[in-house]
Amino acid sequence: MKTFTKKIFPNKLTLITVPKSGAFTATVLVLVETGSKYETKDINGISHFLEHMCFKGTKKRPRAIDVSGELDSIGAAYNAFTGHEYTGYYAKVDKAHIEKALDVVSDIYLNQIFRPEEIKKESGVIIEEINMYEDDPKRKIYDNFTELLYGDTPAGWNIAGNRETVRAVNERKLSSYRDKHYVAEATTVIVSGAINEAKITRLVQEKFSGIRSTKKYPKKKVLEKQTKPRISLEYKKSDQSHILLGVRTFSVKDPRNLPLRVLSAVLGGGMSSRLFQTIREKLGAAYYVRSFVDDYKDHGYLGVSVGADTRRTKEVIKAVLSEFKKLVREPVPSSELKRMRDYLIGTTSLSLETTDEVAYYYGLQYVLKKDIKTPEEFIKMISQIEAKDIQDIARQIFIERKLNVALIGPIKEKNEIVPLLTL
Repeated sequence: MKTFTKKIFPNKLTLITVPKSGAFTATVLVLVETGSKYETKDINGISHFLEHMCFKGTKKRPRAIDVSGELDSIGAAYNAFTGHEYTGYYAKVDKAHIEKALDVVSDIYLNQIFRPEEIKKESGVIIEEINMYEDDPKRKIYDNFTELLYGDTPAGWNIAGNRETVRAVNERKLSSYRDKHYVAEATTVIVSGAINEAKITRLVQEKFSGIRSTKKYPKKKVLEKQTKPRISLEYKKSDQSHILLGVRTFSVKDPRNLPLRVLSAVLGGGMSSRLFQTIREKLGAAYYVRSFVDDYKDHGYLGVSVGADTRRTKEVIKAVLSEFKKLVREPVPSSELKRMRDYLIGTTSLSLETTDEVAYYYGLQYVLKKDIKTPEEFIKMISQIEAKDIQDIARQIFIERKLNVALIGPIKEKNEIVPLLTL
């Protein structure tokens, strides 16, 4: 049974439609293949800044209130977001208002206007966003970890930029960056929910007829190189240490990512996972503990994040590494494997109950991989993962020289951590 339709228009704009029978809502999402990895150091953060400017006005809707007021008047849930390799703009609405949502989202994507006074105000807003994240160690640890892995390269830079580059943004830089990256070949429109596919196809072709059709601008390839364990320490006097411990893995297209996701679920997927049971239930040393996979076009990593009692930081690191070693030495028992495969299948199914999540599911796959697996195909592939597949992956990634740990808390010397990083 067909679940989605993909169409590439003559100008190379891509449209993905995902009708959902019985839905009360519809979502339009526009994704563009650009983000912080497409930037140079002097304009780090401009992708994120450009995303912020989408709600400041367009040629058709010149004031910020004209944009937000029109979306609010139809009860829309709307926003925009920036990642390392993509930027997105979306609106989710009652199914009766999908044409209006498409009109507004296409407008803010194609026709942003950059007034100096609005740029200056938004610069202050973004700097406060940077300050907010820096004051939140649970969030900032992720920035520290990517900087540890990739250093002073686009993959290691903060998506929001830094105070200096943000203050230096002006109309010329925004226009130049938009014209270079917001082109048809780099743009995918996803419309999901209660929709008429033929009508949506006609409307998207009409609304995006003025999009630039110049060649897509590439990003530099991420170079992976690590010969010994790496440590990042940020001293902060606190009652809790925030730890992110991880290893380099695979790019988003690599078939090993599927067993890797099951491995990650075994480690820290849900309250029955090994790390949750060991670190929280058995040791009582942390409140939050999770494992995750972050994968991109040409690199990826598996991470374990924990907020631990500062007095037990070393104990927690040892416990995480002990679970890494166990996955290398012993195959996952069949009952646990089934539970974690079912966990991934269940969480995927639950996430696809809403039309916005359906749009993300299909859109992000296409933008990152140029390939789409339906939920049914994903479930079938997950169901076929065996214990041997997981152990093979564990042996490939859990190698001492590949270990990385970022820590925010009251530890000043790396020598306190170095002896712990053994496998």
